[in-house]
Amino acid sequence: MRISRRMFLRSTAASAGATALTCLSCSPDLQLSASNPRPVRFGIITDCHYADADPSGTRFYRESLDKLSECVDRMNIERVDFLIELGDFKDQNTPPVESRTLSYLHEIEAVFRRFQGPRYHVLGNHDMDSLSKKQFLFEVENTGIDAGRSYYSFDVFGTLHFVVLDANYRADGGDYDHGNFDWTDANVPAHELDWLKQDLAATCGSAVVFVHQRLDGEGPLFAKNASEVRRILRESGKVHAVFQGHHHEGGYSRIDGIHYYTLKAVVEGQGPDNNSYAIAEIHQDRSMTLTGCRKAVSMELPGLLRG
Repeated sequence: MRISRRMFLRSTAASAGATALTCLSCSPDLQLSASNPRPVRFGIITDCHYADADPSGTRFYRESLDKLSECVDRMNIERVDFLIELGDFKDQNTPPVESRTLSYLHEIEAVFRRFQGPRYHVLGNHDMDSLSKKQFLFEVENTGIDAGRSYYSFDVFGTLHFVVLDANYRADGGDYDHGNFDWTDANVPAHELDWLKQDLAATCGSAVVFVHQRLDGEGPLFAKNASEVRRILRESGKVHAVFQGHHHEGGYSRIDGIHYYTLKAVVEGQGPDNNSYAIAEIHQDRSMTLTGCRKAVSMELPGLLRG
């Protein structure tokens, strides 16, 4: 099922009992040629919140291993260029025990490592609920990125630039660390904003941004200085899409010509039908196709990346 942006907005406001979207097929064997170059294709998933913990409300923590496994298997079949998760990869018990939290990270990362291509992580607030950033980052792999980097960038085919941001800083500039934070106090600090400006200025291609907390509004689910980040993205003239997690219901908006797509959370709901992941395809004309699997919403974004 392919839907318009207006229908997407209606869908995300619908009740949890709405009919789930199924995963649409993508061709893994598009060939590179002068007349029909292969699109850049990547997989996205978010908010697994994996832990060996009993369900809480609508969150089914243990099921995230199988849900992620389904996603990885699909991405291997589709042979996407890379796979990225948008944060809150793991969760914890109550009361939290650091060693157990680390074991959950090891288990979910082992499933993620089954993807047969480049893999990337975005930090979410729950990734530091009983760990430090360094603990998390040194237990996972971001392909080709120095260990310990919480924000970074990479290129695909030398023409498309991808940026990963970290908004897990308190207003005073301190890192989220072992639960020493208020999840509603999310910020992209000054030193990272300076890096972002320089990174975008240095790239010659179109750019796509990944972040956990939303940037397309105000309130507890958004980075506090989201408007400042949006200004940098707008003024660069290069960023055309932002992919976000954190808000489990998902969402979509367009601000200053930039598309903001919030993917629905994996942890929400019981059973395989309540999974959520997507394949993004960026075509030669810089339009984008988002193929939603299970609960994730499919969209066509014509002219998304312009020249």
